[in-house]
Amino acid sequence: MDHKQGKYKVRDIKLAEDGRKKIEWAESRMPVMMKLRAQYSETKPLKGYKIAGCLHVTKETAVLIETLSAAGAQVSWSGCNPLSTQDDIAAALAEAGTEIYAWHGQSVEDFYWSIERTLDMKPNLTLDDGADLIFTIHNKHPELAKDIIGGTEETTTGVHRLRAMAADGKLLYPVVAVNDAETKWDFDNVYGTGQSSIDGILRATSILLAGKNFVVAGYGHCGKGCAMRAAGLGANVIVTEVKPTAALKATLEGHTVMTMDQAAKVGDVFITATGVKDVITKKHFEKMKDGAVVCNTGHYDCEINIEDLEAVSKSRRTVRANNEEFVTEDGRKIYLLAQGRLVNLAAAEGHPSEVMDMSFANQFMSQLRLAKYDKQGILLDPEVIDIPVEQDQEIAGIKLSTMGYKIDKLTKEQVAYMDDYSAGT
Repeated sequence: MDHKQGKYKVRDIKLAEDGRKKIEWAESRMPVMMKLRAQYSETKPLKGYKIAGCLHVTKETAVLIETLSAAGAQVSWSGCNPLSTQDDIAAALAEAGTEIYAWHGQSVEDFYWSIERTLDMKPNLTLDDGADLIFTIHNKHPELAKDIIGGTEETTTGVHRLRAMAADGKLLYPVVAVNDAETKWDFDNVYGTGQSSIDGILRATSILLAGKNFVVAGYGHCGKGCAMRAAGLGANVIVTEVKPTAALKATLEGHTVMTMDQAAKVGDVFITATGVKDVITKKHFEKMKDGAVVCNTGHYDCEINIEDLEAVSKSRRTVRANNEEFVTEDGRKIYLLAQGRLVNLAAAEGHPSEVMDMSFANQFMSQLRLAKYDKQGILLDPEVIDIPVEQDQEIAGIKLSTMGYKIDKLTKEQVAYMDDYSAGT
């Protein structure tokens, strides 16, 4: 590993040229971010602010990092998953001067060591995906929180846990729920997760999805995206759920709904997208078909109980990249992808640049808003904060314009009519 004290630790700095080409490709597909970079690189509203970031190191994240830097921020970064860092991207960022500690295949010790290094600069802003950085501050370095004006959180699991933390009065500084922006959850989570998860499955297996029974555990935004894309490729989609309304939506959108106990017997491909542990366990592995493929697209690797899979197996080997074959005691073969971690990031490249354009615009603009409040002397309560509707609409409007689309506007008379409660039939 290359290591320059205080600056970076990456797999191989010689990969920088390849990484830079990928970053340039992402820039060509992220017009909203590039417009924001051009706008704020002159005024530098983040000058004097130190941002510690913990988010998947992909080409899209590189665009966000370099946009934050262009706006004046001092940035220190780590990956938010041991298998999601793209080593060439990390090398390109390091070569360009970003302080970064990330490489693919980190141990748990490496992972938290990297987070610790981003805190050495004593940040006053944080940027998270899964909240591991925030939890590290709260659990190990609460003294840093007094100088942190706020943070942002990217994903469903992180926001859910932070809301629980705030409800218990344990959150030490305000955090913006970027995940809950409409231009994030209804695009990134649905279309991004759907396409990239299928991409990861196909790269790891090269199987034909048409005609397969494709089991989706969890019909939230991410699960819905996976189901949508699998159906588009001709798979028979089966959904498992614990929430009646979500299960009902799945049935009305053409999918079969059953319990995991039932699905385990008939599924060919299983993907978990719940944010909950032990979704697929020993009793399910014992029922699965010979040749079943199992993977996860939730943030943490606990949705598939791998210890249970090991317990029912007599052998385990890697048969191709990100694909492990488990042979059960009765001779069946079950294939686990990406070690049960995010299949879309560990076995593929993560979400397409076009959809991350909006998500990361929300991250960037939320960091700007926190800095603006700080400059105005506005102190926010330590709670989870929603993104303003106006920001959502502004980002969607910019995205539409970059795609060449125009939309209608309400007239004054129409606005007045909408509020006129005296108007009848």
